Amino acid sequence: MGRYYVEPDQGSKQEEKVFNITQDVIRKVKRKQEYKPDKLTGNVYKQKKKGKGKKGADPFPGKKPIDPVALERHNRGEGVNTEKVKTKFKQKEQQRREQRIEFAEEQSARVEILLQEDAGFLEGDKEEEFTAQIKQEQIKRAVDKESASKCFDLNLAQLGPYKTSYTRNGRHLLIGGRKGHVAAFEWGSKALMCEINTMESVHDVQWLHTENMFAVAQKKWTYIYDNQGIEVHCVKKMDHVTRLEFLPYHFLLVGASERGGLTWLDVSVGKIAAQTWTRMGSLDVMCQNPATAVVMLGHSQGTVTMWTPSMKEPAAKMLAHRQPVRAVAVDRSGNYMATSATDRSVKIWDLRMYKSLHEYKVGAGASHLQFSQKGLLGLSFGNRVEVYQNPTVEALTHPYMKHEVFKTVTSLQFCPYEDVLGIGHGAGFSSMLVPGSGEPNFDALESNPYQTVKQRKEAEVKLLLDKVAPELITVDREALAGVDVPTLQEKMDERNKKLFVKPSNIEFDPRNKMKGKGGSAKRHHIRRTVVEQTRAANLKGDLEDREGRREGQMKKDAPVFKNVLDRFK
Repeated sequence: MGRYYVEPDQGSKQEEKVFNITQDVIRKVKRKQEYKPDKLTGNVYKQKKKGKGKKGADPFPGKKPIDPVALERHNRGEGVNTEKVKTKFKQKEQQRREQRIEFAEEQSARVEILLQEDAGFLEGDKEEEFTAQIKQEQIKRAVDKESASKCFDLNLAQLGPYKTSYTRNGRHLLIGGRKGHVAAFEWGSKALMCEINTMESVHDVQWLHTENMFAVAQKKWTYIYDNQGIEVHCVKKMDHVTRLEFLPYHFLLVGASERGGLTWLDVSVGKIAAQTWTRMGSLDVMCQNPATAVVMLGHSQGTVTMWTPSMKEPAAKMLAHRQPVRAVAVDRSGNYMATSATDRSVKIWDLRMYKSLHEYKVGAGASHLQFSQKGLLGLSFGNRVEVYQNPTVEALTHPYMKHEVFKTVTSLQFCPYEDVLGIGHGAGFSSMLVPGSGEPNFDALESNPYQTVKQRKEAEVKLLLDKVAPELITVDREALAGVDVPTLQEKMDERNKKLFVKPSNIEFDPRNKMKGKGGSAKRHHIRRTVVEQTRAANLKGDLEDREGRREGQMKKDAPVFKNVLDRFK
């Protein structure tokens, strides 16, 4: 038992309170005073930290296993065999590089769990119902208001037919009518950016690296406009252009003319990077390979050619059809190509083997082909548009979706990161909802649909810093990682053919001048200048005396003595 006193208030007596101290309380206080924690070192600390102490062993040791399917999607190919590397330092360096690549693949596969969005496709409610029967009006009634607003029609019958182009982030739309009408607007909010009349025919339109500039292929020359519709440049070297394509990683605007010319214009410096004549007639069918930036052309002989800026002849040429080619398209991975001809045939090609995988017959000759980000294939013939699902994986039996517009289709393009297909036709423009066509998860560092003005400026600077040289465009994407053995051998042979002459030895010592007139540094400069001048003057004689030897000067003949004692003179 113990007691303690509490100080009373003014004018009151001292209060006394009584409390009990048991043996348990005394024992706890002594135990607390005598307790000294043990220092954990080495493996003991690691075991405690991992929970192997009181809680027991971890039932799931190690890292969580990775889904092999997800790991295969992010695979970067076979690694380098380090045993063939000569030096040990380079072997270790290559091993560290391979470890970093493997770690990046694993991390990319693991973070897929953070991708919340997923692409959804249409599915029929009944066994006999298939998705091609579903109309756009039914889809608009079933989706939310924001998605329904993405399906619309622009009635511009007096100024068509129209060509269309979306920006890389899918936020802005550019349309160009054959009779000179050009308009650019943010199609989601329908906010008009600019609208001009070129007063001459328009054959194609194309956005450049940002939404601030776009190119228009007009009757004679190609013009560059800003987002206010003001003419910035007139490229007279790109004349009579019928088709335009833009290579974003190389800043190259590619134009195909009706006279058979193919031109690459570097828009970052405003110079022609390359220009060639195909000698294959008018070029009306053109597309690009998104993976390799190779330009694909379709010709009236039924052939498809592949062109790069560094070659005057086609890098590859293949016979695709027996009839003239009407449309060419390459998917996002760059492995598959779709072609169509006037005989109503559509073929799917594997560009890794240059082999036809599937061949189909459609209602008429497909005039336009386009792959979406998720692998859907859109084609048009007449005023009808059909979309097919998984055309590169399995043989197609029926279309995924159908839609009809007012007049003949003249342009077809899927909007990036949106389930929308833009259709340009003779009566204006139509936006069609295609569920599952767009990529649901975007990379903000690659192309951000929600970027601000500041982010757009920073992204433009980064694109310029990461610009790829036109010489690096090749059909074989693995060629850049290899060694050009023939060229390396030619350089070594050329180096060995060069003349190697040992410079003649010049002995020269400047004369001493009076004190204060010539220092050691000045004497060194005088000696070096005289030696260089003398060697340059004697170079021709040294070459004549070399006699094919790389050592330089010829050795002196051994002297011949008449008497044995003459050598001591």
